Amino acid sequence: MKVLVIGGGGREHALVWKLAQSPKVSHVYCAPGNAGIAQMAECVPLDVNDFAALAEFAKREHIGLTVVGPEDPLLNGIVDFFEEQGLAIFGPKKEAALLEGSKTFAKDIMEKYHIPTGAYRSFTEYDEALAYVREQGAPIVIKADGLAAGKGVTVAFTMEEAEEALRSMMVDDVFSGAGSRVVIEEYLVGEEMTLLSFVDGETVIPMVPSQDHKPVFNDDKGPNTGGMGTYSPVPHMDDSVVQQAIDTIVLPTARAMVAEGRPFRGILYTGLMITEKGPKVIEYNARFGDPETQVVLPRLASDLADIFLAAVEGRLSECQVEWKDGAAVCVVMSSEGYPGSYPKGREIAGLLANTDDVVVFHAGTAEQDGHIVTNGGRVLGVTAMGYDLYEAQRRAYETVRHISFEGAHYRTDIGAKALRKAEHNKR
Repeated sequence: MKVLVIGGGGREHALVWKLAQSPKVSHVYCAPGNAGIAQMAECVPLDVNDFAALAEFAKREHIGLTVVGPEDPLLNGIVDFFEEQGLAIFGPKKEAALLEGSKTFAKDIMEKYHIPTGAYRSFTEYDEALAYVREQGAPIVIKADGLAAGKGVTVAFTMEEAEEALRSMMVDDVFSGAGSRVVIEEYLVGEEMTLLSFVDGETVIPMVPSQDHKPVFNDDKGPNTGGMGTYSPVPHMDDSVVQQAIDTIVLPTARAMVAEGRPFRGILYTGLMITEKGPKVIEYNARFGDPETQVVLPRLASDLADIFLAAVEGRLSECQVEWKDGAAVCVVMSSEGYPGSYPKGREIAGLLANTDDVVVFHAGTAEQDGHIVTNGGRVLGVTAMGYDLYEAQRRAYETVRHISFEGAHYRTDIGAKALRKAEHNKR
């Protein structure tokens, strides 16, 4: 079977890498891909939102399965378009992907179906939003309603930060319309955890949990990014907490979408805050997370192509999904200036061949005059596997230190929180 992966980042590199391992997959294409993906798949220079060209390619090449990585094409209806053309595609339809496309829609679903989340209000008028923020006080969370490339959330610890966030979203329009409506939420105290799940209607198969690191600097300082690194498992989160999240959040969300006439088929990303009162939803995404995918898929023992096909054919309930023991850590190497403006075209040195234990997933790279250069804010996701988190973290940072490009930045504390808690629990 030929497979087409749509997208060109680190998540898509991980999907290509895992799908290529399937004995059922004879050839992997990626549109548009990147310099790293090109080393293990055939890259096709097609835009992710050019549905007609993508569908024509899928027909011409007899693609057996298309897998959608990024959120934009999902929200724009690529699954609906492909299915109308009789093409097999994995991902939620447009009306189901709205769980990610509108934070107001998502919060309203949670409220209607009693899914645990923080208290919230939604606003389209700046003056009303400002008055509400001043009434609530800080800390407070302000979110652009629409897609903002993972950067549309401000956790404001002062009124000045809150007011600046509102102004930039609703008045200055820094997110090009995504902030014309905002959701203002209570600040939840606890620790974050990500739970990805394969979903087919009311059938839910959770993956192993992971923990992302959004702020750009160590100790969770600085502005939010798309993610500076992640690890799996999350050993200081008890299995009972994960099960509680599945029972009170993930399963009820899948059932709610069926009840709403918007059945969800694809990957449901649930961003959680583990509070004193149990897990609560921070956000939903309608696809694999980035960089969570880079640590979850290396731990998958089952055939990913089998799982995708089962979901597309409505038989996910027949799947037995197995996971590997051990741990994985992903450290993101980013460009100078990210998440603000950043340069491109800086040559990357020290890239080694992937091994069984270490894979360098390319997020923002290109080939230029025979060299691999930077081509994005997040450039590489260095992922290492190990017997435990200590070993995985050590291998990841050993590899990171071997790679260099001008202005390279990375956090040096990915996984440190879990390791500190593990040390504390030993005492």
